[in-house]
Order: sequence, then C-alpha cells, then structure tokens
Amino acid sequence: ILSIAFFTACSENASHSDAHDKDIHPTTYVYECDHQFNFTARIEGEKVWLFLPYKTISLPHIPAASGVKFSDGNSLFWTKANEVMLDVNSVSYHDCKNNRARAIWEHAKLNGVDFRAVGNEPGWVLTISEGNKVMFKSNYGQTINEFITSSPVTDQNTQSTLYQASEKEHTILITLKGTPCSDTMSGEKFETTVSVTLDDKKFNGCGKALH
Repeated sequence: ILSIAFFTACSENASHSDAHDKDIHPTTYVYECDHQFNFTARIEGEKVWLFLPYKTISLPHIPAASGVKFSDGNSLFWTKANEVMLDVNSVSYHDCKNNRARAIWEHAKLNGVDFRAVGNEPGWVLTISEGNKVMFKSNYGQTINEFITSSPVTDQNTQSTLYQASEKEHTILITLKGTPCSDTMSGEKFETTVSVTLDDKKFNGCGKALH
C-alpha cells in the first residue's frame, strides 16, 4: 500500500570550494568513508549539518588556508577538491567519497520531497511534495511542468494511487503502483512502478517514498 506524504537541498553540481557561499542553494552529499562509515552532509551557507549514524550536529564555517572547513572546536568537517575529512568524537574518518546517486535522493528528501520518481528515454524526474505539489521535469530536465493535484485516489486492491491535475494548457495523470521496479539504465531497484501521462505523451519509470 502506498503512503504518499513530499524535494529540495543539493545543488547537485556545486563544488565544495564555493559551497559555503551565503547566496547559493544548499548542497547535499552522502559520504562513504573507510571502515564502512557513511554520513550525510548538508551545507547551508555558513554552516554544515552532519547527519551521522548516531546523531545530527551543526558546525559553523571557519577560515581555512585551503578548502572549506567547518568546526565548533570539538568536531571538524573539511573538504578540498574531492578530499573530505571528518573528525568527531576523537575519531577521524578519511578517504570519504561522495556517492552522487545517493546524494540526489537525500537532497530531495531534505528539501521536503515526499515521493520521487525517475525514468529514461528521454530522461525525466517527478517529485510530489506536501500539498500535492507536483513537479515534472522531462526531456532531460529541459521541460518543467508544475501542478497542484487534487487529493490522490488510492485503490487498495490494485495497490495503486492516482494523481491528476490540469494547469493552463497541460494535464497530467500520475499512477503509482506498489510493485517492484528496476531502472532501465542503472538497474537500481525501487519499490514503486510509476507511469506519467503529460497531455498525450506517456512516461514509464520507477520511484520511492522519501519519508
């Protein structure tokens, strides 16, 4: 049974060197470090939020001779080009690499997206947020359509949820079905099969709830 309850926090192409600029959007990274230690970092202007396996902390930006550094005197998060170091609870983690694929989904979650779906040929992205706000980016992100849909209709027997809306000259019909789905390009597994009909064009893909 689908529970759809909605995207925004990784300027996905922002570099670490400018990520602390007050005027740019928040950026999100999912780091995979040595000793199988993983964490999420969200840089928001002059501070970074670190979502660690056991707690969440916020560190202020401090001057650095090179790279970008955040520290409260006890914990340290430092980035330079593709290098990242985390020092927390007197333990240092090195060789941390950003998993961009995971970061995109985490970015959406932290930005308030409840459900996100993707598809290929041509590439498209669907997000559904609180208040049934829908954003559909098609043609590899070159075309963006936004809608506010009516309350979704759920069919318990078919494990499907239906959204539909009209805005100006466009209409959209979204069907989320609770059946396993595999991305046709990456092979990644998802919990939901998604179909989107924008006007008279149909798109098929996969998605998952983020909250």
